Amino acid sequence: MNTTTEFAIIPDRESIATVQRDIRFFPTHNDSPKSLTNDQIEAWNRDGYLGPLEVLDPEETRSLRTYFDELLAATFAAGKDSYSISSAHLKHARVWDLLTHPKLVAYVSDLLGPNVIGWGSHFFCKMPGDGKHVDWHQDCSYWPLTPTKAVTVWLAIDDADLDNGGMEVYTGSHQHGLIDFDTTDETSGNVLDQVVQHPEQYGMHRFTPVAAGQISIHSDLLVHGSAPNQSDRRRCGLTLRYCPADVTAYLNWERKGVVVAGAADPSRWPGAQRPVDLR
Repeated sequence: MNTTTEFAIIPDRESIATVQRDIRFFPTHNDSPKSLTNDQIEAWNRDGYLGPLEVLDPEETRSLRTYFDELLAATFAAGKDSYSISSAHLKHARVWDLLTHPKLVAYVSDLLGPNVIGWGSHFFCKMPGDGKHVDWHQDCSYWPLTPTKAVTVWLAIDDADLDNGGMEVYTGSHQHGLIDFDTTDETSGNVLDQVVQHPEQYGMHRFTPVAAGQISIHSDLLVHGSAPNQSDRRRCGLTLRYCPADVTAYLNWERKGVVVAGAADPSRWPGAQRPVDLR
């Protein structure tokens, strides 16, 4: 595999629309979770969200922040912005190692089952006062995957809170299937290109502060977003995406997949290899 393959941050909507998908929430049935509790499994099925959960210790967190500082500096030097580091596990061995982190994978396996694919990694970095925001959206509308069983792990590199544009969610919105949305353009300040209007009709609003080194997990059907960073502090998180191995990917997205737990049919997920770090 060519580990330098680029995948668009915002995939082509017309192409995704051609994929026949089974779009609904698949609740977790796990009476013996190994890392989560039974109450957390129940909360996941009810809310479509879990967090914060502990992953990195203080030294690991400091090391990751230093690594990202260097990666971000190289990105700026190449003329790119702070949101452009996408599919990073295909290019950077350190991100690959985070995607396959045993503690993180253990949480995800409790939700998705024994056979798990890690297929996505994208830094969302709001610089102080950059004016960017992420409008209300569902992740599944961007992904040519079926059925919709994918989850996002949001790993905080910096503390994320109300002042610096931390994530907000509508718990329970994952139960409504694919929700209609409007499109936006680059002039709107939206990092993505769509917005779900009046999300309050689909669930209960919840702000989700996460400290550096912690994670949250949300369903691909959960309506979520984040406000601009109004503080003098950076807000960076690494999103890591996972799905069960029985999910099918289209539009070459299977080339991004890494078997992080159990096994997978190589005709469905051929298995990307750990890259030589190109940074």
